Amino acid sequence: MRGPPLDEPLQALRLHALRAAGRTAEALAAYEEIRIGLADRLGADPGPELRTLHAELLRPPPSHPPTNPPPPLIPGGPATAPTGHALNGAGLGTAYGTTTSYGTSTSYATGTGTAYGIGTPQPGPNGTGNHSTGPHNTGNHLTGNHEPQPHSHPRPGNLRPRLTSFVGRDADLAAIREGLAAHRLVTLLGPGGAGKTRLSQEGAETAAAASPEAWPHGVWLAELAPVDDPQTVPEAVLTALGARETVVRGTTAEGLRAAADPTALDPLARLAEHCAGRRMLLVLDNCEHVIDAAAGLAERLLADCPGVTVLATSREPLAVPGEVLRPVEPLPDPVALRLLADRGAAARPGFRIEDDPAACAEICRRLDGLPLAIELAAARLRLLSPRQLADRLDDRFRLLTSGSRTLLPRQQTLRAVVDWSWELTDEPERAVLRRLSVFAGGCDLAAAEEVCAGDGVDGREVAGLLGSLIDKSLVVAAPAGEKDSVGGEMRYRLLETVGEYAGERLDEAGERAGAERRHLVAYRELARTTDPLLRGPGQRAGMERLELEHDNLRTALRRALAAGDEHEALCLVLSLQWFWSLRDHRSDARHWATAAAALGPNPFAAPAEPAPDLHESPIDGPPPMAPEQLLEARREVRLVALASRDSDIEALRDPEAQEDLAGMLTAYRPGMPQTCKVPGAMWFYAVVITGRVDELAALVDGAVRACRDFGYEWELAYILQLRSKVFNDHPGGLAQAARDADEALRLFLRIGDAWGAAEALSGRAESHERRGAYGAAADDYRAAMVHAEDLGAHGQILLLRCRLGGVLIEDGQAEAGERMLREVLADAAKGNSGRDTEPFARLTLATWLTATGRFQEARAELRRVHELFSPRAPDLFAGMLQALVISLDVDEGHREGLLPRFRQSMELMQDSMAQMVAPDLPVVQLLTGARVLMAERGDAGGGDAARLVGAYDALRADGQVPPQIIRRDRARTEAAARALLGDTAYARAYAEGGGLSLREATALI
Repeated sequence: MRGPPLDEPLQALRLHALRAAGRTAEALAAYEEIRIGLADRLGADPGPELRTLHAELLRPPPSHPPTNPPPPLIPGGPATAPTGHALNGAGLGTAYGTTTSYGTSTSYATGTGTAYGIGTPQPGPNGTGNHSTGPHNTGNHLTGNHEPQPHSHPRPGNLRPRLTSFVGRDADLAAIREGLAAHRLVTLLGPGGAGKTRLSQEGAETAAAASPEAWPHGVWLAELAPVDDPQTVPEAVLTALGARETVVRGTTAEGLRAAADPTALDPLARLAEHCAGRRMLLVLDNCEHVIDAAAGLAERLLADCPGVTVLATSREPLAVPGEVLRPVEPLPDPVALRLLADRGAAARPGFRIEDDPAACAEICRRLDGLPLAIELAAARLRLLSPRQLADRLDDRFRLLTSGSRTLLPRQQTLRAVVDWSWELTDEPERAVLRRLSVFAGGCDLAAAEEVCAGDGVDGREVAGLLGSLIDKSLVVAAPAGEKDSVGGEMRYRLLETVGEYAGERLDEAGERAGAERRHLVAYRELARTTDPLLRGPGQRAGMERLELEHDNLRTALRRALAAGDEHEALCLVLSLQWFWSLRDHRSDARHWATAAAALGPNPFAAPAEPAPDLHESPIDGPPPMAPEQLLEARREVRLVALASRDSDIEALRDPEAQEDLAGMLTAYRPGMPQTCKVPGAMWFYAVVITGRVDELAALVDGAVRACRDFGYEWELAYILQLRSKVFNDHPGGLAQAARDADEALRLFLRIGDAWGAAEALSGRAESHERRGAYGAAADDYRAAMVHAEDLGAHGQILLLRCRLGGVLIEDGQAEAGERMLREVLADAAKGNSGRDTEPFARLTLATWLTATGRFQEARAELRRVHELFSPRAPDLFAGMLQALVISLDVDEGHREGLLPRFRQSMELMQDSMAQMVAPDLPVVQLLTGARVLMAERGDAGGGDAARLVGAYDALRADGQVPPQIIRRDRARTEAAARALLGDTAYARAYAEGGGLSLREATALI
C-alpha cells in the first residue's frame, strides 16, 4: 500500500504496519521515499507525526513489551480515550500510542520535541524523551541574555533548536514581543541576508516564553522558501502544521458527505478550519516570492481564526489590513564585529578581531552589517587574513561563496542572496535599480527621476518604481535629517552589496555611460545653481544641501576627470569653491582644483597674457564654455588651488608655483570685474606671497572703487571686510578698519549673508580690541557667534569663542577667559572643526599661563602647538613659537645658548608674510631680545637692553594698546635695565634706541 505521497496520515499507517511486521528497513526506505516526494512536490519536510515515527524507527526496540495497544486503523476509533479534546500535529482525534490533552503533552511536535523550540525533549509515543537530535542547544546568546526556561508542560510546535549562537538584536526581540502582544500580524521586513529568518524564530520563541498562556497550541514555523508554486502555499503550511489527514470512509453515504464538504478541494479552507479553534503563533518565513498567496493566507487566517497570530518575514510587506511592519536593519558596527568574532573563531580557532580591528571593522562596514554576508566572510578566514579579505571585497560576489551546505541554495553565496531578490522584480524596476548604482551616498527623488528615467522608463513612473523597490527591501529609504534646512526629504540609497550587484547589471545592460552622464549633469547643475544662494538668505540651506550631496558631487568630479571633460570639471570646481571655503573643505579644494587644472594648458605659464575684463562668470551658464570663458576658468581654477595651499609655504616656493604667481600678477590688475569677485579676488594672495605687501592697501582700495562702479553689492561687502582686516594690522589704520567693518556689516545684513555678518563683526571686534575697548570687542564677538550659530559654522564659533576668551582676560575677567579657552580646547578635541582654532587657543592660553607664572603648563601648551604646526609651519609662526619658548627659558633662569636661538627666530620673522599678518611682531620681539641680552651678558647687556626698549616704544604702532603680557614684559625689561645701569645711563641709552630703525635695533641682538 503505497498510497498518495501527500497523504501523510495514510503513509503513517503504512509505516506502522511495516514496523509491526518487523520490516523496519522497508519502513525506513518508505519514509525516505515520502520525504523526497514531499520535497519535490511541495518543497516541504514531512510533518511532525512522520518525523516522530521516523525517530522511533531509528531507535533500538525496547527490551520489554510496549504498554500501549497498537494504533487503530481508523483514526478516532474506540482505542482513543482522551480527557478533553486530543490535539496532535495531524489534526486527528487520536494521538498514536498516547493520550494527550491541551496544555499537557503531545506526541506530534517536531522530531526534536521542543517547547517553543528551546530544546527540551517532549515525550515520544512510548513516553520517553526523543533524543534523536543529540544534546540540547541552549541558545548561547553572546549578548549575555538568559534563555527563557521551558514551560513545565511542553506545548506543540515545530521550532527546531538553532545550531549557532544568536548575537545581538536585543531591541529587535523586544520590539517583536511588544508587537505580537498588541497585534495579530507582524512582518519582519528587510533585505536578503539581514537575518530575518533567525530573528523570527528567536523572536517567536522569546515572545511565547514571555507569555506562556498566549498561544497554548504552540508556535509553528512554515518555511515558504522552497515553495515554487504560489497555489501550494496553503498545502505547505498544512504540512508544517501536520494538519493533512486521510479519512477512510466505509459507506456510500460517507462518500457523498465528503463530496459535499466545501473544504475538500480547498486547502486554504482546510487550513482555516484546522486553525479556527486554536490559539497559536504561526511564523510564515520568506514570503516575498509568493507574496500574494502569503498575503491571502494571512488575511484568511486573521479573519476566520481569532486565536491565530502571524509573524511573517519578507522582503516586501504583505499589505494586509492590520499589518505592523518591523524593519530588520543591518547590524550596528559593535554587534557586527561580535558576530564576525564568533563565526571567525568557529572557522579558524584562535581568530580574534583585536588582532586587526581596522580590517575587521572595514569588513563589517563594507558588508553593510548583513549577518549572512558576515558569516560568509568569516568562513573565508580559513583562507585569508582579515586585511586580505577586506582588500578583496571589491570582488565580493566571487569571494563570498562558502556558505553552509545545509542552507538553501539561495543562501549559500552572496550572489545567490541578491539574485533571489533580483528575480522578484520586473524590467522597469530592474532598470531603476541598475541606474541607482551610479549614485554615491544616496539621492533624493528629483535626482532619481532625472538619472533613472529614459530607455523605457518614464520619469513620472520613477517614484512608483522606487516605492516598489523599497517594499522589496532592495532600496533603503530614510529622511535626510530631522532638523536640517533641507526639509527632511526622503533619501534613497543602496546597500553596498546591492549597489555592486546593480552596477554589474548596469554594465551587462550597456547603460553605464548614459546613466553616469545624466548623474554628472544633474549634480553639476545642482552645484552651479546653488552657488549664488551661498551669498544670501538661502546660505545655510544651500550649504547643507551641498554637504548632503558631497559624495555625489565628488563622484561627478571623479567621472568628469576620468573622461577628460575639462569643461565639466572646471564648472564643478568653480561652482563648489565657495562652498568648500565656507565649510573649510580645503583638502577638497586643493585636490580637485589641481586635478581640473591639469586637464588643460596653464594660462599663467610664461609668457602670460593679460586677461580681458569679463563681467560674466564662466559658471553663469552650463557648459560648454565660450573660448574666453574657458580661458578665464583655467585661470580661476589655479587661483582656487593657490588659496587652498596658502599655509604650505614650501610648496609655494617651488619654481612651478613661483611661475604661476608671476603669471597671476601679469594676468590680473586692480579694478577688473574678475578681481572683485571670488575666486578672482584670491589674486591678492599672489600679491602677498610674492612680497608686494606695501602695495596691498592700494590694490584693495582699487577693488573697493571698482565694486562701487560696477554696482556689485555682495562683492563690495566682501572686499570691505577684507580691507578692514588689512587696516587692523596697518599702522594708523584702526579708524579706517572700523569704518569698513561697519559698512560691510550693513551690507551683509541687508543681503542676508550670515557668514559675512559674522566676519564683519569679527573684524570690528579686532579693531576695538587693538584700541583697548575690550567690552565693545566682547559684544561684537558674541554677536558674531550668533550669526555663526545660525549658519551652523561650528569651526567659526570655536575661533570666535577663543578670541572672546582672550578679550575677557585683557578686560580683567581672567578666570572666565581662561575657562573659556580650556572649554574651546575641549570642544576642539571632539571633532574636526577646531583644526585652525586649537593652535591659536593654545598660544593665547600659553601667554596667560606665562604671565601668571605657570611656566611648566605654558611650556606644555607651546610644545603641543609645535606638534600641530610641524613640519610645514610658515617661517613666521615657527619663529614666533621659538621666541616664546626662549622667553620661557629666560623666566625660568636658563642662560646657555639663548642668543643664537633667538637670532634664528628673528630671521624667521622677517619674511613678507610677517609684514601683512603681524607687522608689529618683529618690534615686539625687541623686548624679548633685551631680556635675552641681560640674561646672557649680565651688566654688559644693560645698555643695549635699554636701547631696545627705546626702539620698541618708537617703532610700535600708534593708537594701539598692547596686550597685557607685552605691557608686563616692557615694564619688567625696563626695570631690569634700570637696575643694571642706573637712571641716568638708562635714560641716555633709551633715547639712543628711540632713533634706531628696526633693522638697526635688530642688529644690536
